[in-house]
Amino acid sequence: MTTPCTACPLRKSSVFTPMTSDEVAFMTRFKTGELAVDAGTPIMMEGANSPQLFTALSGMGLRYKTLQDGRRQVLNFIFPGDFIGMQAALMGEMGHSVEATTAMKLCVFRRSDVWNLFKTMPERAFDLTWLAAVEENFLGEALATVGQKPALERLSWALVRLFKRAQAVAMTKGQSMPLPFRQQDLADSLGLSLVHTNKTLARLRERQVAQWSDGVLRISNLTELARIGDIDIEAPVTRPLM
Repeated sequence: MTTPCTACPLRKSSVFTPMTSDEVAFMTRFKTGELAVDAGTPIMMEGANSPQLFTALSGMGLRYKTLQDGRRQVLNFIFPGDFIGMQAALMGEMGHSVEATTAMKLCVFRRSDVWNLFKTMPERAFDLTWLAAVEENFLGEALATVGQKPALERLSWALVRLFKRAQAVAMTKGQSMPLPFRQQDLADSLGLSLVHTNKTLARLRERQVAQWSDGVLRISNLTELARIGDIDIEAPVTRPLM
């Protein structure tokens, strides 16, 4: 059974901007169904011209770009509420790939209907533009982190970012959150080797600041972790839900 937009569990989260009744009605028409995928399933492939766009209703995944020699750069981690396929919607094909890390449920939209969104619901079109701007801002911050910070700062920055994202969508329990990714995924996002990532995680564990094992991240001192990562702990910014 599909989840009606009127009963979307994500809308209960305070991090998402409330929708008007007209916007909910529009999203109900815009949504064509739901897709359940298993862990490891490719959702979108780099260079593909996908006819569908998605919002992650539940589960977690990865966005990544593959180089010609097979090396991989993880661009971002997907959480519930994230919109998937923006590039395909506006540029005709994906510039990166998207893969499910856990079992996921996705809300499905037709790419061809995006233009109707701009024509008939400018408020929602602005939301789409806002999401694109936020993604660009994040990639700039990530590039500065990977390019200029040492490994301990990079890793601390990433763990704070991940924890705050999970907290915003009610995925944390106290100081813990599910983090079902591999250490290699984190290494590929930060430009580090697997060995270097493992050693840096051990340094954080020895400092009793953060520990990641068995798919669970436990942060003992978020303030100290943010200090190490040179990142401000800010309240989550209210954002649109597509």
